[in-house]
Amino acid sequence: MTSEPTGVAEPITDEPHVAAELAARGDVPVMDLQPERGTAHIGHALNDLFGSFRLFRLGWTLGWLDIKMRYRGSLLGPFWVTFSTIILVAAMGVLYATLLHTDLKAYLPFLCFSLVLWAYLSGIVTDGCSVFTSTVNLIHSIRMPFTVHVMRVMVRNLLTFLHSVGVIVVLFVFFGIMPTLNWSLPAGIFLWFADLYALTLLLGVLGARFRDMPPIAANIMQILFFVTPILWKPDLIYMGRQYMLLDPCYPLIEIVRGPFMGLPVRPSIWLAAVVYSVVLWCVSFLLFARLRGRLAYWV
Repeated sequence: MTSEPTGVAEPITDEPHVAAELAARGDVPVMDLQPERGTAHIGHALNDLFGSFRLFRLGWTLGWLDIKMRYRGSLLGPFWVTFSTIILVAAMGVLYATLLHTDLKAYLPFLCFSLVLWAYLSGIVTDGCSVFTSTVNLIHSIRMPFTVHVMRVMVRNLLTFLHSVGVIVVLFVFFGIMPTLNWSLPAGIFLWFADLYALTLLLGVLGARFRDMPPIAANIMQILFFVTPILWKPDLIYMGRQYMLLDPCYPLIEIVRGPFMGLPVRPSIWLAAVVYSVVLWCVSFLLFARLRGRLAYWV
């Protein structure tokens, strides 16, 4: 069944003044290909960003389907992630606690929480480099905000992360670790997700333009894994501890790990985390706003 033609076609344009001019002349354009003027790209990027939040259910559904497709036909499905975490923590916990002469009761929950957080961050970096190139068919076939695909990656990695949360809870209960229930806990979680969203957006734009981004990001993350206090505790550094703040991953992880493990977080770490977050958001948003119109042609 087809709809009856009305005789008046709506102009396909996002520019109000162009639509007004065309409506006044009575012309019927096929497509508006005029370049963005002034700060129009900022407004379009903001609309794209808020559009992804309005379409949160779509992003959640796509991320959920990714998990179902990834483990289709598997016996245990995503619970393989849980078993991998248990084996990794048990093996590395005993080994590194012996090598570092650290109390196993304090080290094992620290190592478990650190490894799970790092796995989440590493997954975001890996998937972020291909967030637009891996969804090229969807981008070319359906008009939707680009940031919906960023939301999809966030949801997919969050669901993977949640499968390891049970191991953390068991260890925390067994060793009697209580989180710090004050403002630092929700603030750390908010900054964590905000930074990962901006990081996915930044890597997605760069990955769409430069196909070398995945191996570059993988090598950088491999170096940062050993530099950042993941396998070793920050207390082992006695001199030059302030230089640890030059590693952007350290404040990002510490503002989440400290409150959850009931440990105080120094004000300098919070300051570094906020500064890194502001810089990351400014760079990511401005780059996305500037290059958003080219993404469909690059992927």
